[in-house]
Amino acid sequence: MTLFLELAFLAALLAHIGCNSQRRPAEASARRYNRIQHGQCTYTFILPEQDGNCRESSPEPYNTNALQRDAPHVEQDFSSQKLQRLEHVMENYTQWLQKVLNQTSRLEIQLLENSLSTYKLEKQLLQQTHEILKIHEKNSLLEHKILEMEERHKGELDTLKEEKENLQGLVSRQSYIIQELERQLSKATTNNSILQKQHLELMDTVHSLVSLCSKEGVLLKNAKKEEDKPFRDCADAYQAGFNKSGVYTIYINNISEPKKVFCNMEIAGGGWTVIQHREDGSLDFQKNWKEYKMGFGSPSGEYWLGNEFIFTITSQRHYSLRIELMDWEGNRAYSQYDRFYIGNEKQNYRLYLKGHSGTAGKQSSLILHGADFSTKDADNDNCMCKCALMLTGGWWFDACGPSNLNGMFYSAGQHHGKINGIKWHYFKGPSYSLRSTAMMIRPLDF
Repeated sequence: MTLFLELAFLAALLAHIGCNSQRRPAEASARRYNRIQHGQCTYTFILPEQDGNCRESSPEPYNTNALQRDAPHVEQDFSSQKLQRLEHVMENYTQWLQKVLNQTSRLEIQLLENSLSTYKLEKQLLQQTHEILKIHEKNSLLEHKILEMEERHKGELDTLKEEKENLQGLVSRQSYIIQELERQLSKATTNNSILQKQHLELMDTVHSLVSLCSKEGVLLKNAKKEEDKPFRDCADAYQAGFNKSGVYTIYINNISEPKKVFCNMEIAGGGWTVIQHREDGSLDFQKNWKEYKMGFGSPSGEYWLGNEFIFTITSQRHYSLRIELMDWEGNRAYSQYDRFYIGNEKQNYRLYLKGHSGTAGKQSSLILHGADFSTKDADNDNCMCKCALMLTGGWWFDACGPSNLNGMFYSAGQHHGKINGIKWHYFKGPSYSLRSTAMMIRPLDF
């Protein structure tokens, strides 16, 4: 803007150089022009006339005759001086204009450089914009693919959920069918067991009659001894001379009615009163509190003596406990405790043990520090899961614990992976269901 103002001022100055006198029309056509070429630009300037036609007025009066006489010479000198002054001024303005042109050239170079930089920046901006557009396109493709994958996965998940629901329904139906079959099998097994027991009892009766006929004198003598001194347990019977395993009648303190028990007179010196026996799964051990209290089953087969009777017997004197175990491969093992007794019903028939030994594990699978007895209708364990319902049967579970000899009986080929089976952890592990068990007590001083 400054350059154009200076050029305009110069043009106005050149146009108005001279005096204030009137110009003749002929002088207008006698103007001279100066043209300067700078690069592609051309600059034209108006130069003053060669002959000066302007007359300066003098503040002082002159003599008319002297002016007329000296007029040609004076006018000529005045024109030459004026021309010299104008040329000098013109030279100064030409130099100034050359400086202006040089500055203009530098400004044009700077403008060109700025234009080139602007072009480069615009080119970089276009490249970056193109790259951003490519990135946006890639993002759009990725988002589209992600949406497609989500829709596909959602469909697959819905299909899996539907299949899961169908499988759960199928499992529920199969579980119900299996339970019904187990109930029917249990009934059939129970009926078969009853018939077998009746047959065995009949055979025992016949055998007893035969023995009675052949050994009448001995039987009468033993009967007299038994009548004279009732047996408190199988140890008394053994010490009285009865050394054959079988069912005996004992009289327990504070209980008016006699109790039939199975006496093992062969294992570890004999004299053992059997309080629990499992051998064929003919008896369901998933009983309630009252049934475990009074006992169930037959002493000659599978049975539970009864918590009330176990409490009363172990209150008579100090007893030891022996547990006989056998797996489905025919391997036998035992665990023995030097001291065994249980509390009364108010104490939930709490178990007390001391001094473990035997071949069924270096550790005891019964809780040595004591545990209350639990059944399906009386949860006295230390677990929120109700062990008697989950593991079946009545037992001293504590927090479900490593043993349960009153669990579900599983036959051969089905005894693996059963957490609710007849379990003795430190003999065969936590999910192996045993083939047979027997719990026996005997006086510590036998």
